[in-house]
Amino acid sequence: MEKRGRRRIMELTLQNFTPAEQATFRLRALYEQGGYRKYRASRFEEYALYQEYQRFLPDPQVITFTDLDGKLRAIKPDVTLSIAKTAQPAPGECKRFYYNEEVCRASRESHTFQTIHQMGLECMGEVDEAAQAEVLRLALASLAALDVPTVLEVSHMGFVTGLLDVLDVPATAHARLVELLCAKNEHELRKAALQAGADEAGADALCGLLTLHGPFGATLTAAKAAAISPSQKAALAELLALQNALGEAGRGLQLDLSMADEAEYYNGIIFTGYAAGIPRAVLKGGQYDYLMQRFTPGAKAIGFAMYLDELERLAAPLPPVQQQGGEKTWLNIALPKGRLGDKAYALLAGAGYSANEDYNDTRKLVVENPEAGVRYFLVKPSDVAIYVEHGAADIGIVGKDILTESGADVYELLDTGMGKCRMCVAGPRNFVDDESRALRVATKFVNIARDHYERRGRDIDIVKLNGSIELAPILGLSDVIVDIVETGTTLKENDLTVIEEFMPISARFIANKASYKFKYAQLTELLTKMKEALAQ
Repeated sequence: MEKRGRRRIMELTLQNFTPAEQATFRLRALYEQGGYRKYRASRFEEYALYQEYQRFLPDPQVITFTDLDGKLRAIKPDVTLSIAKTAQPAPGECKRFYYNEEVCRASRESHTFQTIHQMGLECMGEVDEAAQAEVLRLALASLAALDVPTVLEVSHMGFVTGLLDVLDVPATAHARLVELLCAKNEHELRKAALQAGADEAGADALCGLLTLHGPFGATLTAAKAAAISPSQKAALAELLALQNALGEAGRGLQLDLSMADEAEYYNGIIFTGYAAGIPRAVLKGGQYDYLMQRFTPGAKAIGFAMYLDELERLAAPLPPVQQQGGEKTWLNIALPKGRLGDKAYALLAGAGYSANEDYNDTRKLVVENPEAGVRYFLVKPSDVAIYVEHGAADIGIVGKDILTESGADVYELLDTGMGKCRMCVAGPRNFVDDESRALRVATKFVNIARDHYERRGRDIDIVKLNGSIELAPILGLSDVIVDIVETGTTLKENDLTVIEEFMPISARFIANKASYKFKYAQLTELLTKMKEALAQ
């Protein structure tokens, strides 16, 4: 009774702390009870370590400085690399560490470095099936400590790489195929597989991975019928052993065999955790023998990290719109202002998802249909992907140009075929590229232009413009432009011509990754009806 009373007092006391602080206390107790001892990392590391093992870092950009002893050091961007370097388990030994540290990484959104608070654990050395199951059990328990609905999805790198190895496609194409697979981008995945040399059966098998997700046991059974290579069958045998070792503790575990993030880092079981109310993953982990064996030959390793900064969202009040929704599960839909948004809305309305009032006839920013459980809001086309990635919208309709330029971490579930045009390089009719100097390129699509010319190995100087792009080569501001071309009329009237077409553009149906987990039934029902409406 006395222990139970102390535990109740402790839980009451914890309510005075933020969600991240509460998680820190609970996870520390959980990991120490599991036999993990705390690893205290120094804030700095010699830069040479990150230079040598750059491919194992989340981002190659790090903050460096010359220390007082003259050595070049870096503010730590990763904890696992430091633990792997110092652990040095003896043959037959399994070392267990947990950590509560801050790392410094470049932010894609703010274009600055930011501090990220992580808490996680690493199991290194003699890692057998029981040790793997123990780590997954602790990952499940870590999510359960958040006191909100959560999902833990598991995959195996060997199931994806095993299929790629037997397809008749060059190794140089693997990264792009995995990227499309992880984005659930079936329409481009099939096309890319065929262009890389796969036959129709191979493309079908690759796209078939997208159907292999759901409850662990049922998905594992379906995957057995789809496995065509020895590596895939070995991966499924390992997943089955994991399921057996977890037993009842693994109830509710999900399997998603299209998940294959960070192929150079992970080599076996991988897993990702989501929490309701948080738009991004809050837990990521997996088996990383490649890195571990760089420091300790023959050793294995598996671990995960919780992203504590994300948990602060749990303390934020619900947005006013969500406070009005009651217990009903709503789909929040971001539509782009203009013709594309009107077309998308007409399509959704025809599929049975019309709003109770026409958004073009009202000054309301949000219109909805309680019966259908949908809520619409119009935003600038360039902002749709941002709303979806950050969870303000569950789904959205966005042009491929804007989606690619933003680099938003979302699922791309459908090419609607609406708003077709193409991304082009254009310039004067008599243009000849002088390769002895950098090519001056005017565009508002900076990332797309940079990526295009990097793949060609061409040195460029980018001039960022926000409008009237065609003026740049006419006035000598640039040699060429990178821009969207629909009919080409503006180019012709200004004595410009398309030099190269390199990206087809159309409107895409995108979804927030967490929403896809927690609102899967509603989201896929709407997507199915939208496909039917497009087919008419």
